[in-house]
Amino acid sequence: MTSSSESERPAPDGVRLQKVLAAAGVASRRVSEELITAGRVRVNGEVVRELGRRIHPDTDKVAVDNTAVQLDTTKRYVLLNKPVGIVSSLSDQHGRPDLSRFTSQYEERLFNVGRLDAETSGLLILTNDGELAHVLAHPSFGVMKTYIAQVEGRVAPQTIAKLTKGVDLDDGPIVADKARLLDSSNSSSLVEVTLHSGRNRIVRRMLEEVGHPVIELVRRQFGPLHLGSLKAGELRDLTREELGALLTLSREAKGAAASGPAGSKGAADRG
Repeated sequence: MTSSSESERPAPDGVRLQKVLAAAGVASRRVSEELITAGRVRVNGEVVRELGRRIHPDTDKVAVDNTAVQLDTTKRYVLLNKPVGIVSSLSDQHGRPDLSRFTSQYEERLFNVGRLDAETSGLLILTNDGELAHVLAHPSFGVMKTYIAQVEGRVAPQTIAKLTKGVDLDDGPIVADKARLLDSSNSSSLVEVTLHSGRNRIVRRMLEEVGHPVIELVRRQFGPLHLGSLKAGELRDLTREELGALLTLSREAKGAAASGPAGSKGAADRG
């Protein structure tokens, strides 16, 4: 029988770390214990080896092998290959096809991270994690996006160099973080452009400014995420490895922003 003094004793604060890791899908509780004793688990940046350690999943940050772990199992992360002709909003006042046709199949209320214009296809993240969405979409955090553009005409090496040196647009200069020529013919060329700017239709405007209007534009990469073989109109949940890489990037970006000068403000990205 439990004594009155025992029943009055307050419950331990927090949840055991190995239980939290198992609930997050990292590993079984036994394997999670092995990860902890091996020094492969960090809580708020500090290595934890004690199996009795308790944490608060709502506030503590956990990483395994330096990769962030999402402890909130109510959060969802979906990768969509947005087709051409779909506007990047959950409803459109003009009646154009929107993202609701993709989000309606989920119980969670998902929203898009940043935007792609209607005529640009490719990688778009859908989530209900507002904190992560803010870091990924805001240009001050410097998350890179990579696009493949089919453009008019034969692109010269000097033009690629110009993209990385900077071009002047109506709303100010812009510099591609990376650019390279993938293929070229007399009638069209394939160009890969990587940048973190969030300005509206920035890739299209850059390429038009250097004399090569875009015929077709696809976003192939967003931070650590790659479109891969996902077909237009298809979507899938992120893998645990992809989510870990995304959360790690988010935490590192927030840490860098907090320790450095204030970032510049900008709109959500549109290709």
